[in-house]
Amino acid sequence: MARHRTLCIVAASVACSLVPAATASACAGARSRPSSASLDRAIRATVCLINQARGDHALGALRATGSLERAASAHSRDMVRHDFFAHDSPTGSTPKQRIDRAGYFEGASSWALGETIAWGSGGRASPASIVRSWLRSPGHRAILLDGRYHDLGVGIALGAPGRGGGATFTGDFGARG
Repeated sequence: MARHRTLCIVAASVACSLVPAATASACAGARSRPSSASLDRAIRATVCLINQARGDHALGALRATGSLERAASAHSRDMVRHDFFAHDSPTGSTPKQRIDRAGYFEGASSWALGETIAWGSGGRASPASIVRSWLRSPGHRAILLDGRYHDLGVGIALGAPGRGGGATFTGDFGARG
């Protein structure tokens, strides 16, 4: 029986480079498919890979931020649980609304945000595969390499919308002034 491997990505922003093998190996867990036991490691690997790509382009590293991670994690789980793949939920919740509810904008007089989503199955569910795909996509690449952003939250849910296995990733990028 052949294994079916799939990857689907979407990017949104409000207000083609590959992940080199040396970079992926420098980020622990980058080539492993997320599991319930390794979810935190996969999140850290995804942040590491994004920051490696930014460093390759003379951009500062993004700071992992709890409020953005909570918003990203909730969105990934919502997509899997309610079988949709989009930035706006079927109930109408937008990235800005989710990030605001998570408390990221508290005390900010200005802000910028971007969001990337992806899902993959098989080997394409690894952080290295997801970040590589985001960097190959002009819209995603623009968000990952946008110098305005200083903060990042990555959320990963096990499963893919309507497909069972795999993993669903959300990256929420932000800057507050």
